[in-house]
Amino acid sequence: PPRSTQGVSSAASDVYKRQDFTWVYWEIEKGASLQEHNHVNEQLMHVIEGEFEFSIQGKKNICKKGSTFLIPSNVPHSGKAITDCILMDVFSPKRDDLG
Repeated sequence: PPRSTQGVSSAASDVYKRQDFTWVYWEIEKGASLQEHNHVNEQLMHVIEGEFEFSIQGKKNICKKGSTFLIPSNVPHSGKAITDCILMDVFSPKRDDLG
């Protein structure tokens, strides 16, 4: 069922947690947005399908299939789905607030 996590409308999200990391699979609807935020976790974001406007420290990037970004700990970032998207995120250390 659809759910909302930090402002992103997503469906069929899978969350896998291990001792040192969290892996998240997102299906994000066109137009859904993620408000600017930061967290202690390092984050690796990978676009599997679609186009996603990703801003890191205020600099906008258009991320297409195959794009990967590393977000350092505590760096402000936000995003918006330009099309329907499938994204994969890996967080380290693990995120206890997801899933």
